[in-house]
Amino acid sequence: MSATLGSVDDRGTTERVLALLGLLQQRRVWTGPELADRLGVTTRTVRRDVERLRTLGYPVHAGQGVGGGYQLGAGQALPPLLLDDEEAIATAVALLAGAEGGDAALSALTKLDRVLPVRLRHEVQALAGAVESFGGGRPPVHSEVLMALVRACRDEVEAGFTYKGGWRRVEPYRLVASDRRWYLLAYDLERDDWRTFRLDRMSDVAARTWRFRPREAPDAAAYVQESISSRVYRHQARFLVRAPFETVRAQIPASAALVRERDGGSEVVSGAGSLDFVLLHIVLLGHEFEVLDPPELRERCRILADRLRRAGTAGS
Repeated sequence: MSATLGSVDDRGTTERVLALLGLLQQRRVWTGPELADRLGVTTRTVRRDVERLRTLGYPVHAGQGVGGGYQLGAGQALPPLLLDDEEAIATAVALLAGAEGGDAALSALTKLDRVLPVRLRHEVQALAGAVESFGGGRPPVHSEVLMALVRACRDEVEAGFTYKGGWRRVEPYRLVASDRRWYLLAYDLERDDWRTFRLDRMSDVAARTWRFRPREAPDAAAYVQESISSRVYRHQARFLVRAPFETVRAQIPASAALVRERDGGSEVVSGAGSLDFVLLHIVLLGHEFEVLDPPELRERCRILADRLRRAGTAGS
């Protein structure tokens, strides 16, 4: 676009043109008198300001007759949008949740950060610095809860919330997005250890005024992934799968197991309420594998193998 808002006559006119643009982005169609009333000007001034927007590259259409009015249309190029404070923060949250999708979301988030007012820029910076992810999902989350925890992570202040019927007081460290949900990695002050909390199970979330000095922390994404894929279960198991890491990683959801590259194959760490259950999941991958832990799982392999062999020969 060859013209800029800086080329408009004076500051008062510029502010009015921006206000007009904001109104056109809020609603599909406005009549001239409606816009004049909202802006406190004449319909003639509205027409002149519409022409200014067109010069700046905004395709503003004018319809005649009943149902007619001014409408912001789609153009060949993408002109700037006007966002209020809540819309800008919500956009940043959505871009951040989609950042695993590729460079486009990250680039858009960077551009948004550049043009945000100072009063909002720290909110987006907090999102970029306090959120990590694994997997490729798009988990929904209440923006109020997310932003309260983001601010607590950024400002290094304690946070409190109700969780599973009890009150928890923590030192929040990072927010982590999985392929299913959002989690908080925090140091639980009552249990004196690192804990993982699901955001959808929190209520009464609030940042406190008590500051803390950050502790030496584990890798947030890896810690949360291992927590939800194995540590929360009664039984944990480790396998060496004789297949390329990329192949096995593609077969197992990030929230179901931790997959590491090892010895030309893949180490899989998972958990379940039953050792037989996790064993059958590994069998169904269709690759040769070896049981690493626990030792009793090797005996379960032999028992299940005998059972399957008998089932295969019954009635022959």
